[in-house]
Amino acid sequence: MRILSTIDVLARFGKALADPTRAAILMQLKNGSAFPSDLAESIGVSRQILSNHLACLRDCGLVAAEPVGRRVRYELSDAKLAHALEDLLGTILTVDTICGCAEPECAQDTIPGSLASSDKLEVHS
Repeated sequence: MRILSTIDVLARFGKALADPTRAAILMQLKNGSAFPSDLAESIGVSRQILSNHLACLRDCGLVAAEPVGRRVRYELSDAKLAHALEDLLGTILTVDTICGCAEPECAQDTIPGSLASSDKLEVHS
């Protein structure tokens, strides 16, 4: 068994956040546990695509599956992740408004799976 270095752990977390669908799943689960069908509907992806991303997030150790009868409910693997996501999002949004981005491909509405400009993120300080 290999002990992961800090760099490995950070890279794994970055891999999870690098995909807009996985980031959306984490943001949804930050608010509480959910069933895959509900996640797929709220994010706007097929159940198959969602299943693939949930597998990646499970492999990264960021989400856990809990059997509930014949269904499986997903949640963040640790409650501290919800706080970490809030803090990270707050920092990124602060830095993003300071830096700005002149490149068109940086515009949020041009990134597939990103939040539309009309969507609002709730950030707590």
